[in-house]
Amino acid sequence: MARIASKEAADTGVGTLDRAIAVLDAVDGGARSHTHVVAATGLSRTTAHRLMKALETHGFIVFQGGYGYRLGPRLLQLAARSLQEISLRVIGHTALERLAAVTGESAQLYVAGTYGERVCIDTVQSSSELRTIVPIGSRLPVTSGSAGKIFLAWFPETIREELIELGEAPTEATPTGDRLRRQVTTARRLGWASSAGERKEGVGSVSAPVLGSIGELVAVVSISGPTTRVSRIGARRYAPAVMMAAREIEEALGSPA
Repeated sequence: MARIASKEAADTGVGTLDRAIAVLDAVDGGARSHTHVVAATGLSRTTAHRLMKALETHGFIVFQGGYGYRLGPRLLQLAARSLQEISLRVIGHTALERLAAVTGESAQLYVAGTYGERVCIDTVQSSSELRTIVPIGSRLPVTSGSAGKIFLAWFPETIREELIELGEAPTEATPTGDRLRRQVTTARRLGWASSAGERKEGVGSVSAPVLGSIGELVAVVSISGPTTRVSRIGARRYAPAVMMAAREIEEALGSPA
């Protein structure tokens, strides 16, 4: 057996998590059996067995007959997703900077998160003293705001309908039910969407899709600002710049025009 992970592991104060990471480190280091994991981690046989079964259930490790334990496909999926988002963020940042400069508003780039959520993976803040701020890593619902309408517009119909049925209204201006369905249909037809006070009172936004090589939704580009500047009526003047930023990112990704 090649290398075995050290028993020295980071202590975050979250015991179960630290022990699970120690098991992953051990398997990554060459521990191929329950006995080897116990020796590498210093865990009791019972604790190691319980953690290994849990990690196996979630796909973080797998048992291959004749070879023993290996790191599982779940880690590959997470790593691929992470690399994709990092790459997308690097590729899209210049377009966001240009978009913020042209519109004078804050610009964001979103990707789909867990079911019913969108995640902000990059942002460029407006230079205006009165501006909106969406921190990187923010997880927002897809059932409110202009970016949410774009996600819904490109989601499969069954998922879209389920999310619309489950959607809540964080403000009085948030469309729900048939009203939201109509706006989502319009967003798909126009290639952009707007909102005014729908996700948060006083905040307006305009969004457009970033599409992949076969027309699949890769990300969503948005600008947001106070509704005194980004109103529903005024959204039309921002739409061309937002759509152009989305096209720039598509071209950088190699998607066909």
